[in-house]
Amino acid sequence: MKRLLYPLIASALITIVPFLLTFEKGQDIVRGLFGYEYFALLLLILYIKDAIQKRMPTLVAMRTKEHSSKSCPPACAGMTVGFKACKILAYALLFSVSIIALFTIAWLDLQNLLAIKNWSTGWRGILPFATCTLAIAIVWKIKPFKFNTICFILFVALIFHLEANNRYAAQPLAQFPTIDYLERIAPKPVQRKHIAEDYKAKHIVTDSVTITRDYVDASRNNVIILIESWGLPLDIQRFEKQISLFNGITTAVGTHNRMYSRTRTAEREDLMLKFVTDSTRHRDTTFLPRVFADIGFKTTFLFGGDSLEHYRYKYIRNIGFGEVIYGKTTSKGKQLRDTKIIARIDSILADSAQKHFIAWTTADTKFPMSEFPDIYYSNADAIDSAYSSKLHNDFVMIADLARRYPKTRFIIQGDHNPILSPVGFQEKFYKRWVPFIVLN
Repeated sequence: MKRLLYPLIASALITIVPFLLTFEKGQDIVRGLFGYEYFALLLLILYIKDAIQKRMPTLVAMRTKEHSSKSCPPACAGMTVGFKACKILAYALLFSVSIIALFTIAWLDLQNLLAIKNWSTGWRGILPFATCTLAIAIVWKIKPFKFNTICFILFVALIFHLEANNRYAAQPLAQFPTIDYLERIAPKPVQRKHIAEDYKAKHIVTDSVTITRDYVDASRNNVIILIESWGLPLDIQRFEKQISLFNGITTAVGTHNRMYSRTRTAEREDLMLKFVTDSTRHRDTTFLPRVFADIGFKTTFLFGGDSLEHYRYKYIRNIGFGEVIYGKTTSKGKQLRDTKIIARIDSILADSAQKHFIAWTTADTKFPMSEFPDIYYSNADAIDSAYSSKLHNDFVMIADLARRYPKTRFIIQGDHNPILSPVGFQEKFYKRWVPFIVLN
């Protein structure tokens, strides 16, 4: 037990001393009880030291025997001695590297702590050298473990750390200075999860996915439009430029969170009125198209792409639309551009004798775009330009249609932020946040 306890105490010494000497009242720094990397290196140093000590007398004896014995040819004896000497030299080199690695990791660990506090190194620079030297002295006379045993001990220690961290995240068992250092110096990605305050001050921000049922109007026509890949830009000015096309006919503007980045999920959850779970855990969902059909509305779903995509023909049928229009229903079919779908919606709304509930999922801004076959390595600026142009064209057509039918309620939402595109382009949008706008 002492053979294991001493390296643990030594690794804890290197970990805890810098933490205590930089401690400030009220600080919030999560710190492990012992350094996993220190623990591994100390076990390795003992193993290498023992290997060198065992082989050195053997080498000396062989050298002596070489000079005194005449039974073995000189060349053969020289090769044997040379091989042993090279092996010892390799162990010595590995021993030196392990010592240097121990001091280096301790230095990185100190820099991690000081970086959190924004302190300079100063006199604290001596701490890694003092603690590492003392740690080596503590374990120096301990009998080493076999290499296989060291691997097993480190594996068990890692498993214990992961399990403890899963249960008590506020106090981890082990500290990993190298990982912390690499994380600290790595480029920080753009913050895309939390909506900025300037958005919250001007527009509605909600986690709700009930936008459609909150704004749908049973007394008049309703057009529900799901814009493919319309994500919320990080730049609020870009967003306000997009929605400026709807000035004068806007009822509500905001953003809401999507749990999943899937069009098929957005199509279903946006049209959901309610769902109930019975005692057998069977879930029964009521969709808006069925409700509106029951009160005399003609319900229509339009999509310019393939009906087989995402098995759309199945779940759209289950949602309960009376009429379904696809641009492509067979392998020989042609996709209908958004301009053609807009013309179809215009012709449907022209029937003033009938109330309509229309849902349309756009397709022109779908990724990956045909102009850019290389999904992740195409030019981000070129993709941004093409995407913005297509989105602008859709908004111009929708705004014109909404102005032509001022008594029709239009509810427009994004299905998810742009994906399947270069990271540089994706980072211009919030992750899992989509805009919505209600017209008329």
